Amino acid sequence: MRSVIRFLNAKNIKPVEILRQLVEIYGETAITDGMVRKWVRHFNDGCTNVHGKAQSGRPSVVNEGLVAKVNEKFVKTVGSQ
Repeated sequence: MRSVIRFLNAKNIKPVEILRQLVEIYGETAITDGMVRKWVRHFNDGCTNVHGKAQSGRPSVVNEGLVAKVNEKFVKTVGSQ
């Protein structure tokens, strides 16, 4: 998800729109507005690492089905431009 935030931020997409797109694909419980803004600040400060520090916490919600949905949405979005 951080890679998606980094990608959309590099395209100058505002944090609120990044959140909207993430929620559309991953669901409302995937990430908070505050976390999106935190990562946007992180990337705007010049950091490129999307992995962050190793820590315990919520397990990943990413699976092959979600990756396929993101890829499908990306292809549709890029193809329509």
